Amino acid sequence: MSESTHTTNARFMRHTRSILNRLWRELRIFILVSAASTLFFYAMYRDSFANNLIYSLCSALFIQGLIEVGRYGLAFLIRKRSPGNQEAQRNWPGWALMAPWVVVSGVGGYLAGHMLGDRLTGVPHASAAIMDNPRAVLLSMTGVFVLSLGITYFFYARGRMAAMETRTEVALRSAAESQLKLLESQLEPHMLFNTLANLRVLIAQDPPRAQAMLDRLIAFLRATLDASRSGLGSHSLSEEFARIDDYLELMQTRMGKRLSRRLDLPDDLGRLSVPPLLLQPLVENAIKHGLEPTVAGGWIRVSAQREGGTLVLSVRDTGAGIGGTGLGGLPPGGSRFGIQQVRERLAALYGKTASLELVAASDNEGGTLAIVRLPVS
Repeated sequence: MSESTHTTNARFMRHTRSILNRLWRELRIFILVSAASTLFFYAMYRDSFANNLIYSLCSALFIQGLIEVGRYGLAFLIRKRSPGNQEAQRNWPGWALMAPWVVVSGVGGYLAGHMLGDRLTGVPHASAAIMDNPRAVLLSMTGVFVLSLGITYFFYARGRMAAMETRTEVALRSAAESQLKLLESQLEPHMLFNTLANLRVLIAQDPPRAQAMLDRLIAFLRATLDASRSGLGSHSLSEEFARIDDYLELMQTRMGKRLSRRLDLPDDLGRLSVPPLLLQPLVENAIKHGLEPTVAGGWIRVSAQREGGTLVLSVRDTGAGIGGTGLGGLPPGGSRFGIQQVRERLAALYGKTASLELVAASDNEGGTLAIVRLPVS
């Protein structure tokens, strides 16, 4: 299956789940309204519970249906006339239109529901008997209006909450995008300065090696530019690992035998989507604060594995480690730039479902282990 087909299927599944969730919410409202109506009519008329249930289901169906049709229809007309109306964009036409429509829906739905109930119960004069009793009519209409207003207010409140959540999400994504661009501006000068300094020496001493290093630099910068243009888009995990490989190759050119590297990416995880530049700060910190300060250097390993519905990405180095001057010297809430940026991006993009953990390596080789956990997408 191609990556485009996989993406299309994922979007289709998300759209289907959204529709099913919406239908389930509507069904729960219908059940709640029907139950309340049944108890109300049963307490008032003392008719058989089955008959009251039928009348309640019919009335609730018509009332909720009319309210929904009016809500969506009026909002559609407003959007046609005023495309920028934010309330209409979330299918709310405003109380000025909905208040009278609720009255119409309540009366019309109540009468239509009782007419249908007469046919279903086989009691053709049940509705007429109720209408002949003014007290019953008053109580029934009061109950209907309360239920109708309750349904309408529920949709209004839910729409406002959805709008607030959308605005919050947009703000978080905008902040994360700004952080991503700031992160790129911090990463590139440091890496470029050191790489170009090494290239200047290699061009005279080892031209083939300088050419290979230049190719890696071009590939890395092109990928960084693509990530900047895509904003908060995503790319595949295999692309993320390819960028890390380019970066580590550049660092190995500079550090020589002091740096060993290993990248472990299972084939079945390569197509998973991850935010661009997610692991780059962790790898750079492992080099800059973990391995470079040590005379002997060490090795770095970047790996990926799947644990149920969670993608686990690890960056392990054998550098200075926790307690030294290295990467691990950060406390869990540390503020070193790259680490803090990764934490904030994960929080903005995934909320509490993603995390970054820094721990001391548990074996005798020392160093630091950075673990990123995020939901599989």
